[in-house]
Amino acid sequence: MADQLPRIAWIGLGIMGSPMAENLIRAGYDVTGYTLEAEKLERLRAAGGTPAASIAEAVKDADVIVTMVPASPQVEAVAYGEDGILAHARPGALLIDTSSITPQTSIDLAEAGADKGIRVLDAPVSGGEAGAIEGTLSIMVGGEQADFDEAGPLLGALGATIVRCGPHGSGQTVKAANQLIVAVNIQACAEAVVFLEKSGVDLSAALDVLNGGLAGSTVLTRKKDNFLHREFGPGFRIDLHHKDMGIVTDAARAVGAALPVGSVVAQLVAALRAQGDGGLDHSALLRGVERLSGLPVKD
Repeated sequence: MADQLPRIAWIGLGIMGSPMAENLIRAGYDVTGYTLEAEKLERLRAAGGTPAASIAEAVKDADVIVTMVPASPQVEAVAYGEDGILAHARPGALLIDTSSITPQTSIDLAEAGADKGIRVLDAPVSGGEAGAIEGTLSIMVGGEQADFDEAGPLLGALGATIVRCGPHGSGQTVKAANQLIVAVNIQACAEAVVFLEKSGVDLSAALDVLNGGLAGSTVLTRKKDNFLHREFGPGFRIDLHHKDMGIVTDAARAVGAALPVGSVVAQLVAALRAQGDGGLDHSALLRGVERLSGLPVKD
């Protein structure tokens, strides 16, 4: 079966990248991967993939190259470096960048790829670590329709909602809006949690009934246990959400869109990061509300 499917190079095997690559392996794809952490390469090998010693080695025979790295500088490094994707991928290959970066970075990458005969899609994802593991991510895509159609079966192994949003950069614009909604939602949930607890209400019962009504959300479903148990192991780190809030506020300023609530939440995310919580899950916005409310915060 694998010889009938495109050969995949996967660059970036972090919290999101590892389970996503493993889902492709389970779907029958031949996946060669590269990342900076040796233990992540061993995890890929154990899952049935092939570790590579460099980006150049990973991409040289690939039909499709998928990147999942933290931010625009890392995308530029893996794409443009001497050992990078554009220097070593074969003409005609399809590069799918699932990282969350600025729309302009995606547009520039698509233009640079075209100069090398490499097609590019920006395809950031939403759903966190759980969605990556379950293969239920929402994937918002920017690029040419024909390339999107070609990528459809592969993306279908990674996500449940896969939509082409428009030309290059459109996927990243929609992802920026996604991160705005998620951050505001988490902040609202965090404020509700502190309000409920200070009022003496049974928090678990309250969150159950709230989640069954109009206040319900995927955020509350996914993060309820984090709030209840104050467990903030990173599914999506505050550091990364801070980066994303910078992307959406800058992009909104460029098009003249006011983000009054989003701007406040961006500052609250930045404050939490400055307090040393950048490595925690973004549900740790609860810690910021606790501090503002005079509550003790567990180390």
